[in-house]
Amino acid sequence: MRRYREAPVEETTVPRVATSPTIRVVHLYSPPTGSLELIVRRGESPEPLNLFLLDRAGEVLGIAKQVEGRVDVRALFDGVTGLERAAWLQLAQGDRAVGTPVVIQPIREPPPVRTKRELRPQSTASYTRIIGWGDRPLDADDTTLDEIRKTWIAGDAPILSGYKMYADMDVLIRTDHGEIVIALAPDEAPATAWNFRTLAREGFYDNGGFHRVVPADREGRPFVIQGGDPTLTGNGGPGFALALEPSALAHEYGVISMARSDEPHSAGSQFFFALGREGTARLDGQYCAFGYAVSGNRTIDAIASTPLDDVGEGRPRAIPRILTVQLVAAPTRMPGIDRRESRIKPTAATGESPPATR
Repeated sequence: MRRYREAPVEETTVPRVATSPTIRVVHLYSPPTGSLELIVRRGESPEPLNLFLLDRAGEVLGIAKQVEGRVDVRALFDGVTGLERAAWLQLAQGDRAVGTPVVIQPIREPPPVRTKRELRPQSTASYTRIIGWGDRPLDADDTTLDEIRKTWIAGDAPILSGYKMYADMDVLIRTDHGEIVIALAPDEAPATAWNFRTLAREGFYDNGGFHRVVPADREGRPFVIQGGDPTLTGNGGPGFALALEPSALAHEYGVISMARSDEPHSAGSQFFFALGREGTARLDGQYCAFGYAVSGNRTIDAIASTPLDDVGEGRPRAIPRILTVQLVAAPTRMPGIDRRESRIKPTAATGESPPATR
C-alpha cells in the first residue's frame, strides 16, 4: 500500500495591528440639560489625549486635556451650552489631530420664513421670493418694509430642544462620469445636511441620475446640474418635505443645494450643484445650500457638458447616471484650518436659466 505523508503544518504569525485613539458617541440625541457622553479610547498611544472643540473655521472654542474613558462633553467645555450652531470635537495626541471628528449640533427648529410675491424678470409670471426670517430684523433698505410691518406677526426665537452628536462623514457620489466627494455643512443647514446624509446612507440615491443639466443661463453664465429624483422626471421625491433653513453658504462652484418648487418648504431629495457664482448668486437665501464638493471638479464639468435633447428644460440626451452614494469618514479637523478652503475650483468655464426647481 502506498502511503502518503502528511504535509507539515506551517506556523504562521498574524501581524498584530496597533490600535489608534478613537472617540465614540454614546447617544445620538441628548436633552437640553444633562450629560453629552463620549467614550475616548487611548488605544496604544503613549501620549496623553486632548480633545478640541472647534468651530467651522477652525477657531478653538475649548481644549480638554488628558481625556480618556467615558467623558461628559458638557462638563469638559463650558461653551457647549452657548453653541448657536454645529461645532466639531477633534481628538488629538498633543497638538496632532487623530481620527474622525464628531459633530455636536444644537437642535433648533428653523425660524419662520418671510416672503412676498414678485414678478420674474421680463415676465408676467410671479413667484414667491424669500425676503427674511422671523427671528431677524428686516433690512431697512427693503422698500416693502412698511407693508410687511403691517402684515407680519413675528415668530418666537427658536427653542433649543437638545443636542445631536455623531461622527462627521463626507458623502461620496460615484457616477458614470467619475466621482464627487462632498463635505456637509451642518453649521449652516443642520436638518438639510442630516436629511441628505440619511438618504445617502440608506441607498435612496443609488441607481439615480442627473435628470436636469443647465450648463449656462440665458446670459451664458454657468448655472446648475440637478439630480436626486428616483423617477428621473423632475417630479419625484422621498415622500416628505423639509422646512427651509436660513443657510448663509454662498452658491459658488461646487456648492450643493436643495432644489424645491415655489413653496419654500417643498425640498425633499432633489439637489443641485452650482456651476459658477455668476449664474447662481441670485439663489443665495432662496435655496438651502448644505455642503460643498472637495473633489470631483472634472466629474461635475463632464456632467455639465452632457449633450441635451431639450435645452430649455435642461433634459439630457442620455441622463448621467449615479451609481452609488455612500458615506465615508471625514478627515481630521485642524485648529486654525477652515475646511471650506479645500472646496474645489472650476477647471473650465461652464457659467441664468430658471432656478433649480422640481
